[in-house]
Amino acid sequence: MDAAEMRAGLSVILLALALAACSPRDEHWHATDIAGAMPPLAFRMQRANDGTTVTEDSYRGYVVALYFGYTHCPDICPATLANLSDALGRLGARARDVRVLFVTVDPDRDTIAQLRDYVRAFAPQVDGLRGDDNALAALARRYRVAYGIEKPSRGNDYSVMHSDAVFFFGRDGRARLVATSTEDVAGVASDLRRLTQ
Repeated sequence: MDAAEMRAGLSVILLALALAACSPRDEHWHATDIAGAMPPLAFRMQRANDGTTVTEDSYRGYVVALYFGYTHCPDICPATLANLSDALGRLGARARDVRVLFVTVDPDRDTIAQLRDYVRAFAPQVDGLRGDDNALAALARRYRVAYGIEKPSRGNDYSVMHSDAVFFFGRDGRARLVATSTEDVAGVASDLRRLTQ
């Protein structure tokens, strides 16, 4: 075995170890357990639903799902919010103990009124949040969420990039889970049910 083959083999082993480390630590969770690996919920933004300024303390006692997106998103954002709304519908009375925070990464276009109207199309537990550039950057950096906006110029369309992670926090505001897909609605509902217990 030459040095190139050894490096390739070592790379595969390291990748496997990294993937194993990122897998859920508790076989009962459907999303990835991040307890102790991410900071607790902390932010200060305007809630589009009623125009008030809210912080993490406004959601103390609720299980929170935090998701970054924008109202003009053609596919991933509405699908994610629809899946989360479907999961909430499966919780019955426990859904009242959950809030989904939809943070816009495109505050220049997503006015308070647009954001309010957008989240109303989903479950009543979905709150639209909007902050200035500094508040948005601080919250995204806190959870290592990537986003970017390329505004239109000659020959280019307006484009927005954002990660698709959904972070779940316990009633105490501590980070508990992260999911990069909400397609397994039953799994999301199961995790939310456990978090509300």
